[in-house]
Amino acid sequence: MTVTPDRPTPTAAAEPAIIDRFVEANRAYAVTFRDGGMDARPVQKVTVVACMDARLDLFAALGLELGDAHLIRNAGGVVTDDTIRSLTISQRALGTRSIALIHHTGCGLLGLTEDFRRELEQEVGQRPTWAVESFVDLDGDVRQSMQRVRTSPFIPHRDDVRGFVFDVHTGLLREIH
Repeated sequence: MTVTPDRPTPTAAAEPAIIDRFVEANRAYAVTFRDGGMDARPVQKVTVVACMDARLDLFAALGLELGDAHLIRNAGGVVTDDTIRSLTISQRALGTRSIALIHHTGCGLLGLTEDFRRELEQEVGQRPTWAVESFVDLDGDVRQSMQRVRTSPFIPHRDDVRGFVFDVHTGLLREIH
């Protein structure tokens, strides 16, 4: 593969240990958990589409509380068919009206190519049905994502769609027009 991790990848034997820790942490969380009676409809009526990068703490960075927003995350924060599906459900079934698209500096998709798919096909013997959706122009990809949302016939509220780049070194958002 053409991807080089920044730190060593855990071995398969080590992977269940982290999930065991999740289960343990969840038990501790559940002890003090109280159902706040929240509805599935986000209080702020907003959906955020962002990259899955672990460096992005969207709740802290955007001043969100539990129940405020729908968060849709994927590799690169790109607007794919599945993102459109989620945005459509968010708006039509759950009442959101605004959409914030957030890409970030240092994204793993920057510079990745479709060679990734070809190498994957060679390795596993089957070509992925999905596109990598990599990009070399961060601002341009945010604009493309905004355009995909604004032209989707399935999304009824397209007048408040804004795009941003999150700087992983400063924590600041830069709006893309």
